[in-house]
Amino acid sequence: MAKEECKALLDALSKVTACYRHLVLTIGGASDSQNLREELQKTRRKAQELAVAARTRLTTALRDKTTGKEERAELERLWVLFSTCLELLEADMRRALELGQEFPLNVPKKPLIQTGLSGGTSAVAARAMSAQNMKYEAGHDIDAADLKDLENEINQVGEMRYEMEMKVSVPQWTVEAKQDPGAELHSTASAGASSLGLVSAEEPKAFCDINRALAGIVFTAVLLVAVILAVCVAKLS
Repeated sequence: MAKEECKALLDALSKVTACYRHLVLTIGGASDSQNLREELQKTRRKAQELAVAARTRLTTALRDKTTGKEERAELERLWVLFSTCLELLEADMRRALELGQEFPLNVPKKPLIQTGLSGGTSAVAARAMSAQNMKYEAGHDIDAADLKDLENEINQVGEMRYEMEMKVSVPQWTVEAKQDPGAELHSTASAGASSLGLVSAEEPKAFCDINRALAGIVFTAVLLVAVILAVCVAKLS
């Protein structure tokens, strides 16, 4: 039961962290706005809530002496995944802080980063928050205050990682992966496989087929030219 709960928490955390990274990459771009900054704030706080819940559940399970050997090995693998996910979240929060300081909304600047992206980012944040409606306070400027909060939250995440290492010792090099590197990318049965990935996998095959067809046409043309030249030489002689 504990293992399944931890898996569910980690799955949710990884999705929210991925959404947060996507949002961070749009700071300073054409789609940057007050709404984006609020979405960033809500998404990172959702990630921190999930991180606290996952840490508590995993710590309790790993410190339980009655846990079986196989289940403990799986919990240790989940612990390493959680630690890595938390490290990525902290790195993205630091990136968000740097970009937020470089591109404050309340200071008019010449063009921001021209990323080529445009439009709203509410859909990404909504998936992370699992919210039906995301409302924003248009007249409320959270830019300066949020950067200060973000700095404090970065320190909190760093402290959380330190406390994790003190409470539970799971060296990453002792945990064996259950799959070969990149195995999930080759799994056609994966629920997360996208149509884009399937198209990309089929492109090399289609490309090879076109090359073979072209090679066959060229070879046939050369053969016909050789036959015609041979006939012409025979007639002249």
